[in-house]
Amino acid sequence: MMAAKIAFIGGGNMAASLIGGLLQAGHPRARISVAEPSAERAAWLRRSFELQVADSAAPACAGAELVVLAVKPQQMREALAGLRLEAGCVVVSIAAGIQLASLARWLGENVHLVRSMPNTPALLGAGISGLYADATVPVAARDLASYVLGAAGTCVWLESEAQIDAVTAVSGSGPAYFFLVTEAMREAGVKLGLSPDVAGQLALQTFIGAAKMAEDGIARSIDIAQLRANVMSRGGTTEAAVRHLEIAGLRTIFDAALQAAADRGRELGASLAKET
Repeated sequence: MMAAKIAFIGGGNMAASLIGGLLQAGHPRARISVAEPSAERAAWLRRSFELQVADSAAPACAGAELVVLAVKPQQMREALAGLRLEAGCVVVSIAAGIQLASLARWLGENVHLVRSMPNTPALLGAGISGLYADATVPVAARDLASYVLGAAGTCVWLESEAQIDAVTAVSGSGPAYFFLVTEAMREAGVKLGLSPDVAGQLALQTFIGAAKMAEDGIARSIDIAQLRANVMSRGGTTEAAVRHLEIAGLRTIFDAALQAAADRGRELGASLAKET
């Protein structure tokens, strides 16, 4: 697996994060190639990673055992036009909304297709990706997909392609929820008399610390709800704040927000499927 020839169609930020993770993990530089039509971006990739960069998919994918589709959904069909991959090649799409049925029409039936939804913390090696492949995709192909996506964080395998929309709602869009809540806490702190800088530091570092506590607790099989309860003292300040959030309908708000994100994901997928 470590010597697999890996090609990227598209050299944007997410592709760069995966490439950086693979190189850091020791994957041979000569076994990674990129197709990137933008001359400026191609030059940046060559400078940053010392890779082979082509201006189209065919030369970059020659002999590839795994191809990552990392172009914008609207550009996918054009990027794959006329491309013929070797039988058994693993193709991992990280493009939102492009369904496996569309990829199969464009690339043929002789490749192993995997659909994935990573998230932006992958840029720092701290992402999480949901992956789906149908039952015809062999274990070795799944393992290779996990190896590549795992270069930028954690991987979880899904039971159905439809669950990609749920992954989009929870983790794909999730960083924005974190930023919004951090912003709201900062603003609330300012209203309580703190300076914007101090309020921002307190809110952000509290989330970072809590995330580390959650990671440690889950590793010790402590449920997240129990971790929350451990912070609350009967009649204390935390209980007062959490009670207010519950009464205000925080859970209902998040239910509705994630449902809206999942619904929009399905709408985009259906729209792209009609266009292709």
